[in-house]
Amino acid sequence: MSGIAIYKATTAHPGDVSALKALPASTKPEDLVAVIGKTEGNGCVNDFTRMLSSTVWDPHLEASGGISVFSGGTEGVLSPHVSLIVKENDYVNEDGSKQYEEGLVAKVGGTRDFEPWEMGTAIQAKVTAETIKKLMEELEVEEDDVHMVLVKCPLLTTAKVVASTKECVTSDTYKSMGYSRLATAVGIALALGEVAEDGIEDALASYGQRGWSSRASCSSGAELENCHVVVLASSRKASNPYRAVHGYMSDAIDLKVLLELTSKIPEGAERVQIFVKAEPSTDGLVRGKRHTMMTDSDIQGTRHARAAVGGLVAGVWGETDVYVSGGAEGQGPMGGGSVCVVYRV
Repeated sequence: MSGIAIYKATTAHPGDVSALKALPASTKPEDLVAVIGKTEGNGCVNDFTRMLSSTVWDPHLEASGGISVFSGGTEGVLSPHVSLIVKENDYVNEDGSKQYEEGLVAKVGGTRDFEPWEMGTAIQAKVTAETIKKLMEELEVEEDDVHMVLVKCPLLTTAKVVASTKECVTSDTYKSMGYSRLATAVGIALALGEVAEDGIEDALASYGQRGWSSRASCSSGAELENCHVVVLASSRKASNPYRAVHGYMSDAIDLKVLLELTSKIPEGAERVQIFVKAEPSTDGLVRGKRHTMMTDSDIQGTRHARAAVGGLVAGVWGETDVYVSGGAEGQGPMGGGSVCVVYRV
């Protein structure tokens, strides 16, 4: 089985594709599987830096049928960057035997386009789950092998709400981002056996508090109508030096879990990337003390959360080009968020 390699590079602006120069000279266009990046927009409905980045990167993904996933918002110390997932041949010895007993593998795909009234509903969750299960089958991996399912999902615009033939989950475009992320995350949980099919509606109604995935990373944007899906997993059929561990932060200052996960990186191994979801706790508290992330009329709560968690993660990781994405509905416990650490032995 062909595994993957991951290369990371900072960007000078949302239209910067110079990261391609960081790839090995032997890399062919059909080898580029996915581009996952952070852009310096506001991360909200009118963040067009995501659209610009997708527009300039997508032509480089046509040969492979790959996808782009861009998350807006690099508040605080976070640096705009991209992580390139590239197909890589298995590492073998001269006699043809495997150099490594396992390795990381990835598969990408997309759901069908969603109608406006389907966004944020059980329909979106089920369709997303079906796509993930198909990708897992193609990778020949089981639920426990998966470390992260990263998805870019659509949102509602005013035009979509007006044109919809049925009532939408909300007419508020910003709130639609959260509903779409939630439905997508519940779909991931369904695919990975973390939520049963008869628990979908309850998970949605509780806004993810009674059903969530510890391996979901979802961000929404106006630049697409379907879900772009990346499944990252370990496979004993692959042979490469890439490894991953995953977990979740219980709240925005959960330093303990970050240290626990990074401590699993063997001495001498290379830190590749860390993917983290962040959100302000909806009860207005962090460990019993009041926060004002949800009541600031000037700055959206997800932006506060990205800045706070981004600083914590960057401090632990030792780099600022880390993937911290705001809005963790159904992607960990309320106020927390999923974490996936990738390293190279």
